[in-house]
Amino acid sequence: MRSIIKNGELRVEIDSLGAELKSVCDVDTEREYLWQADPMYWKRTSPVLFPLVGNYFEKQSIYKGKIYEMSQHGFARDMEFQQLSKSGREVWYELLDNEETREKYPFAFRLQIGYRLEGRSLKVMWKVENTNGEKMYFSIGAHPAFNCSLDRSYLTFDSGRAVFLTQILGSDGCLSGREDELFVADGRLYLDDDLFSEDALILEGRQTQSVTLWRIIQTEEESHEEEAISGQGEVVERIVKVDFDSDLVGLWSPANMHAPFMCIEPWYGRADREGFHKKLEEREYGNSLEPGQVFDASYTMTFGPE
Repeated sequence: MRSIIKNGELRVEIDSLGAELKSVCDVDTEREYLWQADPMYWKRTSPVLFPLVGNYFEKQSIYKGKIYEMSQHGFARDMEFQQLSKSGREVWYELLDNEETREKYPFAFRLQIGYRLEGRSLKVMWKVENTNGEKMYFSIGAHPAFNCSLDRSYLTFDSGRAVFLTQILGSDGCLSGREDELFVADGRLYLDDDLFSEDALILEGRQTQSVTLWRIIQTEEESHEEEAISGQGEVVERIVKVDFDSDLVGLWSPANMHAPFMCIEPWYGRADREGFHKKLEEREYGNSLEPGQVFDASYTMTFGPE
């Protein structure tokens, strides 16, 4: 079941399946900012990744000597959430553990996901509660995809860094042990297929806390062409600014497909390294909660012109 929240700027649609954000549309122009899940490229729009971001090594974790198997990005994205509350500009969903989840993941939990409109911004809120009598371990992350043409787009970052260090994934979706440097020329990272040829770019260690996606409407060279407006110069437009407080962010578009979208993904957790011993409580960038504790986090997407 889908629900709609809106204000004078944006109309937002969320599906109770996965509590997944499905549409962010400009009220005046009817411009759709979110990728619309064409399975030719990628069948999802903005899944919530829980209780796993990325992959376990060999798809397995070990807790108290027992092996648990889980596919990439966890199970929450494929489960039906209960809608807890809804107003004109805010909606909340909830998922509880059950027999099915405990076959893959050994803990009892309460996961709540909220969406709140504030002007041209959409705040996404996560609450994870430990309902066990023992410490629990988990990861959670976002995976929103934004409509854009890669060859007419670029990213900027709040940190002002000229070089980012990225982790490289192997063929099994785990960290290969290789690292690469990502060079940002004049504050811009221009997008193309080659950028994602080895899957997602993983920036860890709080290298940035804000990423903005821009669309190039007209280049300087095009401004000198006869059909262009004389003297207008470069024309660019902000598509979305994503602000977050996580230690990691993933940047992704399907490799070698020239897909018409890209993802900016705040993560609290990431894939295992190849060869990891699989102990759930010792995963890098994992999170933990004592009994009764609540993990509370959010990120914000601001759409359209500044």
